[in-house]
Amino acid sequence: MCLIAFAWQTHPRWRLLLAGNRDEFHARPSAPLAHWQDPPILAGRDLEAGGTWLGVSAAGRCCVVTNVRDPRDSQHGVSRGLLATDYLKGADDATAHAATLLDAAADYRPFNLLTFDAMHGFYIGNRPQPRAQLIEPGVHGLSNADFNTPWPKTRVLIDRLQAWLDAGHEDDFAPLFRALADEQQAPDEALPDTGVGLERERWLSSAFIRGEQYGTRASTIVAIDYQGKGRVLERRFGPQGRFDGQSELMIQPA
Repeated sequence: MCLIAFAWQTHPRWRLLLAGNRDEFHARPSAPLAHWQDPPILAGRDLEAGGTWLGVSAAGRCCVVTNVRDPRDSQHGVSRGLLATDYLKGADDATAHAATLLDAAADYRPFNLLTFDAMHGFYIGNRPQPRAQLIEPGVHGLSNADFNTPWPKTRVLIDRLQAWLDAGHEDDFAPLFRALADEQQAPDEALPDTGVGLERERWLSSAFIRGEQYGTRASTIVAIDYQGKGRVLERRFGPQGRFDGQSELMIQPA
């Protein structure tokens, strides 16, 4: 994933309500949202490295991973996508997992990781050094920088999620998909400087990125209630933002 906003333990129905976009090279092979058999999770699949960018377990646990945008940083190490599948198939809760991962976090490519179980949520990152942070109830955002770094598109998506909450929505996710489809770019004075140049900073500043080689590949919404039941909705896109289909799966704890 490259852009995420989520409400944690603040909606009367949904324990976790998350909206996010996955931006990636269109040539990188991937499979759409589906029920996996091994491990038994709901997720899209990166067919190159075998992991996922976002997944949910049958028990209602959720994990999301993003990269860190810094062209000066090495991309060597274990694939980030395996962090998500390892958490979802593991026995550790979010608290124990965060403590254990800190010891191995430096072995992975630059990452931001969000993990959720029935009680707790954690942010774990490995740049500039490994660290873990308990997520407090509320509305938060994450992109390709540190947790809650106020990049323009992150702030905008947080605000639109907050507006969705304030409007009292429960099952109408259309406003969130519209927010994820927003192609408005940020003004130059608000752009971060991540070392990719002004023109690319402009292009990457919108929630939805349209391009021939690289762009938004999927928009996903996760809604998990306080009993662990819920839904995962995914809309997929090809080069130049071509709509490539959609999926919706139910989360049903055993």
